[in-house]
Amino acid sequence: MELYDILQSLSLGKISVSKAQKMLSLHSIDKIEDYAKLDTGRKHRKGIPEVIFAENKQPEEIKSIIKKVLAKSDCVLVSRLKKNDYSKIVSFAKKSRLKIKTGKNSTSVLIYKKDTQKNGGKVGIVTAGTSDIGIAEEARLMCEAMNCTCICSYDIGIAGMHRMFPVLKKLISEDVSSIIVVAGMEGALASLVSSLVNIPVIGVPTSVGYGYGEKGVAALASMLQSCSLGLSVVNIDNGIGAGAVAANIANMVKTRYQ
Repeated sequence: MELYDILQSLSLGKISVSKAQKMLSLHSIDKIEDYAKLDTGRKHRKGIPEVIFAENKQPEEIKSIIKKVLAKSDCVLVSRLKKNDYSKIVSFAKKSRLKIKTGKNSTSVLIYKKDTQKNGGKVGIVTAGTSDIGIAEEARLMCEAMNCTCICSYDIGIAGMHRMFPVLKKLISEDVSSIIVVAGMEGALASLVSSLVNIPVIGVPTSVGYGYGEKGVAALASMLQSCSLGLSVVNIDNGIGAGAVAANIANMVKTRYQ
């Protein structure tokens, strides 16, 4: 039974509230053949759209999932496509007359049916270095999928700390409600930003780095051990997760206080 039919049956008294609740719960999960179960109600329930983790999926599987999601939703974020599959999915979206947003140095792509107003909150996104941009762009695409406006500034790490101050001034003057800080190596930028602003900061350690504490381990440990209060941390390279948290904060602020 479709969502409209469930609500209409409830309105007409044909089903009880508990029955409608159960049916809505079942309605929110769609099965695609034998390889995917979609949570199509997530955006209504949590404000977070469906995300396809594409790294270990075949192109035809990804296409099938995209079609199913977009039958009931306005957008879908496809993350971590294999390089050989990236152009295939972009081409498929264009041939299907779907709109796309891509990210610099990233194989993630936001696919959507029509332009929507960015009526959500504002999120700031900064990186320590240029090697961190791909993860930051994943976070940006996630925030934009949640209707947020993103103000981005890349390559402002502590190797040249003077670069950070004008960027923070801009973010504060633009009234961002959360800031994502993406940093590899020792990950110190997240602590510094958190120590200077009264805005929630989400640190994203990246797998940029070598030697002792390589592959993001040192950056993750540094952020988790931070003395600066107001800093939360997601897993290594988890730009998608950081974007979801930051956008949720920003959208809540927008809804409740503006």
